[in-house]
Amino acid sequence: MLDAFTAGGGDFLDTADGYPHWAPGRSGGESETIIGEWLAARGARDRVVIATKVSTHPDFKGLAADNVRAALDASLRRLGTDRIDLYYAHFDDAETPLEETVAVFSELVDAGKIRAIGISNYTAERAAEWLRIAADGGLHAPVALQPHYSLVERGYETNGLRDVAEGAGLAVFPYYSLARGFLAGKYRTAADAEAPGASVRAEGAAKYLDERGSAVLHALDEIARARGVQLATVSLAWLRQQPTVAAPIASARDVEQLPALLASLELELDAAELEALAAASG
Repeated sequence: MLDAFTAGGGDFLDTADGYPHWAPGRSGGESETIIGEWLAARGARDRVVIATKVSTHPDFKGLAADNVRAALDASLRRLGTDRIDLYYAHFDDAETPLEETVAVFSELVDAGKIRAIGISNYTAERAAEWLRIAADGGLHAPVALQPHYSLVERGYETNGLRDVAEGAGLAVFPYYSLARGFLAGKYRTAADAEAPGASVRAEGAAKYLDERGSAVLHALDEIARARGVQLATVSLAWLRQQPTVAAPIASARDVEQLPALLASLELELDAAELEALAAASG
């Protein structure tokens, strides 16, 4: 998968220290380990940008300073590298003073262990507070934001996060960009989501099977047919062309799904197409 991704022009890998601790038989960190083994086997460290996150590994929960330092060192070992290009606070930690978290992330930039700071799953108010603390203290500030955002999850546009991103010039990397496969057209009926062999994300995708979801799929179908591309390509292109978005994060279940994702980097939707999709999902 990683060979095909980089051969197709991809160069940005997004993971987290906790992935996939929720899966049976997994304890967290396996995703980083697989990427690290691939980096070593291919000598590819300088050809990719690596983003990972802290706060969800069972052994390193939360964002207390000592925990962040220890979690980062563990991630570096698993990835087999001496630095993380983009290090996210994965989930807000209400039990740790934000000043403590902001300070330790800035400290790790100064130490050369991380190159840039990101925040994920923060409210607009808490994101703005992180930025204020960093500015007041002369500390390194976040440069990236990772929110839940897609054609069928548009709260980012109205909950204040986009305003924060625009004001601070943050690069936005939305997750669940394909709504767990729904925006790739994989699930059009409840039977599709319940079929044998359906993805573990099918249950999450099934919640979009309503009148609005059908309207979105219809609009995607028309544009994909006219452009001669797949639905996933159109969905990701729409998201990539939204204000503040640097690139959407998308997952491929197998190598055959990759071309549609990579094609979204080249597809430029026109104003009418963008508006048609926005209206269907509004």
